[in-house]
Amino acid sequence: MTGNAARVQAVQNIVNRQAMPGKTPESLSSLWASDVFTLSKMKESLPKEVFKSVKKTVEAGAELDVSIADVVALAMKDWAISKGALYYAHVFYPLTNLTAEKHDSFISVQSDGSVISEFSGKVLVQGEPDGSSFPNGGIRSTFEARGYTAWDVTSPAFIMTTDNGATLCIPTVFVSWTGEALDKKTPLLRANAAMNKAAQRLLSILGHIDIAPVNSSCGAEQEYFLVDTNFVSLRPDLLLSGRTLFGVAAAKGQQFDDHYFGAIPERVQVYMQDVEEQLYRLGIPAKTRHNEVAPGQFEIAPFFEAANVATDHQQLLMTILKHTAKKHGLVCLLHEKPFKGINGSGKHVNWSVGNSTQGNLLDPGSTPHSNTQFLLFCGAVIRGVHLYGPLLRAVIASASNDHRLGANEAPPAIISVYLGTQIDNVFEQISNGEITGSLNAGVMDLGINTLPVFNKDAGDRNRTSPFAFTGNRFEFRAVGSGQSVAGPLVAMNTMLADSLNWVADTLGDKMAQGTDLDTAILKTLKEIIDQHGAVVFGGNGYSAEWHKMAVEERGLANLKTAADALPVLCESYIEKLFHELGVLSPVELASRFEIYAEQYILAIEVEAKLVVSMAKTGIFPAAAKYLAHLSSTLSGLKSYGIELGNEPMARIAELLTAMMAAVVKLSTALSQHGFSDIEEQMQFCAKTIRPLMDEVRQYADTLEGEIADELWPYPTYQEMLFIK
Repeated sequence: MTGNAARVQAVQNIVNRQAMPGKTPESLSSLWASDVFTLSKMKESLPKEVFKSVKKTVEAGAELDVSIADVVALAMKDWAISKGALYYAHVFYPLTNLTAEKHDSFISVQSDGSVISEFSGKVLVQGEPDGSSFPNGGIRSTFEARGYTAWDVTSPAFIMTTDNGATLCIPTVFVSWTGEALDKKTPLLRANAAMNKAAQRLLSILGHIDIAPVNSSCGAEQEYFLVDTNFVSLRPDLLLSGRTLFGVAAAKGQQFDDHYFGAIPERVQVYMQDVEEQLYRLGIPAKTRHNEVAPGQFEIAPFFEAANVATDHQQLLMTILKHTAKKHGLVCLLHEKPFKGINGSGKHVNWSVGNSTQGNLLDPGSTPHSNTQFLLFCGAVIRGVHLYGPLLRAVIASASNDHRLGANEAPPAIISVYLGTQIDNVFEQISNGEITGSLNAGVMDLGINTLPVFNKDAGDRNRTSPFAFTGNRFEFRAVGSGQSVAGPLVAMNTMLADSLNWVADTLGDKMAQGTDLDTAILKTLKEIIDQHGAVVFGGNGYSAEWHKMAVEERGLANLKTAADALPVLCESYIEKLFHELGVLSPVELASRFEIYAEQYILAIEVEAKLVVSMAKTGIFPAAAKYLAHLSSTLSGLKSYGIELGNEPMARIAELLTAMMAAVVKLSTALSQHGFSDIEEQMQFCAKTIRPLMDEVRQYADTLEGEIADELWPYPTYQEMLFIK
């Protein structure tokens, strides 16, 4: 089946599809974390002293006592088997944005030929996957294969259940035989430790004595598209690259703003409920679901959690979104820009820091002008973003996110901080040398007796800001939909640790010279805002005026593509930042640049090859067939005295000739070799390959609007976005 016939069949399959019935929901209390080996389950199954030791490691960051591993392993195995698990897997997060796992059976064959279930502490604590077959950026040669996984006790083990059975999954770190981190979890744990150390140091200077470990928290809003499997199977670009490389926008898109927060389609709601049930079983606090701006686009947002656990849960969430979609005859697209001309998808990372004794350290309270603890931590963030804004841009750089940043659904590539009216005013007072008060948030009176009067927030939101303060946390809005949140969290925690250390050093120096603490704090805050206030911006981040001002007057970087941004990881000041705080060694940092640069190049090469293939084997034959059909039709019309001339044919022939000429240029560019280094190759992809792809698309999309629909070979935007 070819051409429109396959499209017609796809539409018929969808229209005739039997709706999947929704389940009767179980009670939240019976669902919640039922498949997680939580501390409460450990308490029930472990000896008292063993449980206290594990709890101390999880909650207070104490060193893990490996001598208790056998006892924990036995309890974990018995619990897993009771849940139907026959296998276990060390789960880790290599530098691919995906999850990796190797399944092993609990079965142990005895000398008499019988089998028993066995799971030792040694196996729990350490595994050994291949250290050279995952991206490693040159850390490991192909023949140097050994790598290790090590149990992360701070992230609970869980049961992953599929139609084929259940597996005990144990979150781990992944390192090479020589000790370098080959994953995303190890640097995150290190960055959090560095931030905790710096935060406790500053809190101690502020007079606190009882200081619990300081942890970062994360709540990541996940946007995604759903497209019927029948359509995706007919789109090689969606299958292999995650986005449409050709396609004309439908007459109706998102211009009516009618999809956003609209009634969730019944089929999608059944899917969402299925997803949420699985998430609740895994202890993932899915809080919000709704339609997003673009047709076919949706969002799920969890409640915030400790950053390490939230990162693991984010990986699970993406996996469950994709796997569950298949059961419902859908494909979940996590690409940042699957469809041209409508909003793409991001993953807004809500980030804060705090502990159990001092609370949320980024909560301004009702009188932020007098909350010096908040002002110092907020000031440290401002300093960090100003100094390391290019790093924040680099950790969200990818071939797919390049399509989204700076468009009307995402913040620009220029990293700036939005504080809101109230906090902005306080720092303006600090810059003037005196703090007098905080602007009153006020109340909202709608003038209707039956409606309540309620308190307003202290400031509005700015949707064009990449790094915005939103009441008691910062929201990093530039993170891509398909990306791991680990990279952004590593960068944010590391830059904050650096700034908190600077604040502590500065306060210490001033107090050593006889300045009292309150005066030292005010002077330090003034120093921060005077030196780093250029990064604070509350206006329209899309405007040309801001782009000009940011670069020319404020000295902020505008790294428009991943090819521009990723080399920041090679800068000496970034290497120094990570190395001095013990987050990434120079070798580990260099490996990440090599891996992400290669991923960028490969992603664009795959897309370019698809453009060539689809243009030559799909669009060209359809256009050629239509030309022949048109020639016959025009000749037939002449017999009825209708003269349309050759203009329709000439236009299509011209477009087809131009498209194929662009295809030849793209094919030639793809065969080019001999780049001096990987940075030159990235720039070639950004400045040569991508524009040539766009040129082919321009002609092809114009042809789609000219060729008879019955001959067009690929599902259209109208079909994919509006037929569910």
